[in-house]
Amino acid sequence: MSRPLSDEDRRRQISVRGLAGAENVAELKRNFNRHLHFTLVKDRNVATPRDYYFALAHTVRDHLVGRWLRTQQYYYEKDPKRIYYLSLEFYMGRTLTNTMVNLALQSGCDEALYQVGEGGRGTEGRGGLETLGRGSSLPWGGCRVTSMRVRVCVWGAVCILGGCVCLGGLCVCLGGCVCFGGALARSCTTQVVLAVPYDTPVPGYRNNTVNTLRLWSARAPNDFNLKDFNVGGYVQAVLDRNLAENISRVLYPNDNFFEGKELRLKQEYFVVAATLHDIIRRFKSAKFGSRDPVRTSFDTFPDKVAIQLNDTHPSLAIPELMRILLDEERLGWDEAWNITVRTCAYTNHTVLPEALERWPIHLLESLLPRHLQLIYEINQRFLDRVYAMFPGDHERLRRMSLVEEGAVKRINMAHLCIVGSHAVNGVAAIHSQILKDSVFKDFYDLDPQKFQNKTNGITPRRWLVMCNPGLAEVIAQRIGEDFVSDLDQLRRLRDFVDDESFIRDVAKVKQENKVKFAAYLEKMSGVRVNPASLFDVQVKRIHEYKRQLLNCLHIITLYNRIKKDPGKSFVPRTIMIGGKAAPGYHMAKMIIRLVTAIGDVVNKDPAVGDRLRVLFLENYRVSLAEKVIPAADLSEQISTAGTEASGTGNMKFMLNGALTIGTMDGANVEMAEEAGEENLFIFGMRVPDVEALDRQGYRAQEFYDRLPELRQAVDQLSSGFFSPRQPDLFRDIVNMLMNHDRFKVFADYEAYVKCQEKVSALYKNPREWTRTVIRNIAAAGKFSSDRTIAQYAREIWGCEPSRQRIPAPD
Repeated sequence: MSRPLSDEDRRRQISVRGLAGAENVAELKRNFNRHLHFTLVKDRNVATPRDYYFALAHTVRDHLVGRWLRTQQYYYEKDPKRIYYLSLEFYMGRTLTNTMVNLALQSGCDEALYQVGEGGRGTEGRGGLETLGRGSSLPWGGCRVTSMRVRVCVWGAVCILGGCVCLGGLCVCLGGCVCFGGALARSCTTQVVLAVPYDTPVPGYRNNTVNTLRLWSARAPNDFNLKDFNVGGYVQAVLDRNLAENISRVLYPNDNFFEGKELRLKQEYFVVAATLHDIIRRFKSAKFGSRDPVRTSFDTFPDKVAIQLNDTHPSLAIPELMRILLDEERLGWDEAWNITVRTCAYTNHTVLPEALERWPIHLLESLLPRHLQLIYEINQRFLDRVYAMFPGDHERLRRMSLVEEGAVKRINMAHLCIVGSHAVNGVAAIHSQILKDSVFKDFYDLDPQKFQNKTNGITPRRWLVMCNPGLAEVIAQRIGEDFVSDLDQLRRLRDFVDDESFIRDVAKVKQENKVKFAAYLEKMSGVRVNPASLFDVQVKRIHEYKRQLLNCLHIITLYNRIKKDPGKSFVPRTIMIGGKAAPGYHMAKMIIRLVTAIGDVVNKDPAVGDRLRVLFLENYRVSLAEKVIPAADLSEQISTAGTEASGTGNMKFMLNGALTIGTMDGANVEMAEEAGEENLFIFGMRVPDVEALDRQGYRAQEFYDRLPELRQAVDQLSSGFFSPRQPDLFRDIVNMLMNHDRFKVFADYEAYVKCQEKVSALYKNPREWTRTVIRNIAAAGKFSSDRTIAQYAREIWGCEPSRQRIPAPD
């Protein structure tokens, strides 16, 4: 067993929150007071908590911006390969605290605020240490993350408008016809939109590198049409402006369910077109302080630029890059196609057919006619190659075509991404294998070298150091703080599985987190929960394949057991379910109503008491996740085997000391490999079992007839037991479960309930529970985003990641 750090070692150790040396604190105090006095308060005599908060934000920004500018200068001087990560949407989290952690300022800021605020006001100031928007935090520089800056997000997430730097704009064109002039083809546009970039700095971990999240905002080229106004066209005078700005006014959700809406297509092309023009401008003038072209040849473009397509949402980058190279740069087809394929790579995030984008041709024809022409040409050349490889196989041609025939002809955007990219990856080992074996098998047979796996990861800075500082400090006391940037070092915790003091420390941190979250729940929703109960949590998007309904059936079963034998000893549970539902997804909304209805009955039943509580966590978002994940005892990852691409919530729970109950699906498989399957609660069908059940035919009625507790629960839903005022409220859910359930909830019910009994049995033994928690934390090292990004860099982008610390700004 490794020797624990002595008390003297612990005193010398730098906190994972950053060094709070006297000199550092003094400088922060000076900067803070300067902003507070001169910038914000001005002639007021008393500073408000809001003033303290903004003074702190400006103080941290001073440290951030200098490093940001130095990073840009450094990479212009070195001219390395630039990575552009295109994603239409991010779940934005708060970043002030995250920035302080990454710049090693948090302890210093805490101490400076305490001294400046004389205790009370310092506490108020620290209460507001969370704000701004955040995209994808990459551990080293040379990267640019690109998305759209929206004003409203219908998921209910907070989308930030402030805290960014506006840098001018460029034009994006939509609609019109295609005109030919000599060898040049161009679109005669009917709508021109100005794309205005807003940059947000995203710092790396203590390496002076600050990457950039660039968000594009849509604006009208002319704010006001005076000509229309002068002739009385008051509405038309502002119509063009509204049409343009609507593109980034609301993010139309497209979450595991594709709807071919014109606004969504405009948003996707808007982000892609703005980004590609920006990429080419930078490629041509890659010299610090200069906008003059220094490159006129595109031969080296794939050596200097990598474009990662995050799902199919930015798939139009492929025909847009071809359009620019052909129509604007006058390259030949073969040269342009070679450059495009070598530059682009595609990450697939779903195997659900309804989630894959298939855009109707008539919509593309009206909005992007030139791009549709290019897609037709790409498809023809690709099918010629397929036919040469598999002569006479017309069925294969039909399956692999980018153009899908039917009542409405559509373009399969996933096929376009595969054909136009040099690398295609899934996001977990089992997911990538399914892509090769079934979803994209024809493409794998044609180009097996394209297909890879890149298992997802999470950043330990946000999902441990920031959201669970107590656990981070307990870990650092045993193995030092290097695990924050090298999560594999958590393996060393295996030496402390039998260390009684470590077991007590881990259990104490978990209980403290539970008490704090219980207090938060009572304050926000008025619901009082028992902090000593088992916190059983399922937070993720509301979708049938995530099987929140299986969780609901278990809740009903527990309730019925308590009612049947009230005197029996039960392990108390607080079951929390949370997540967003797409606006047009009826079944998802019904699932939310079911959870709340069950909670209304269970929580008000005096016979149940505090042995069972059921809560729906409203407005689930990153900031709420940062509270509930450190407090969770049990993580529900119960999707039907073969349907979840990866998941990252499962990794966050694992890192924060929650045990997993789940199927062998997504990243659960690799989590079980790392920790040992005996240290997770694995149940239910595996992928071959699901496939076998599909072949023989899934009949929900057989399980209903055979399992009395299942039958009782379903009958209660049918009879209106949980909705007495609307007895038929959940009829659609029952009908789906009995007759149209693609995700086979009943087939895994019995195994799930029995596995939950094992959970309760282990929870009765706190020492053994915590030892299992430690084994899981020790096995979480693989699931760091640092490892994921390093693999992308080496195996897809063709560059070597570096931990080099660039020079700090003067």
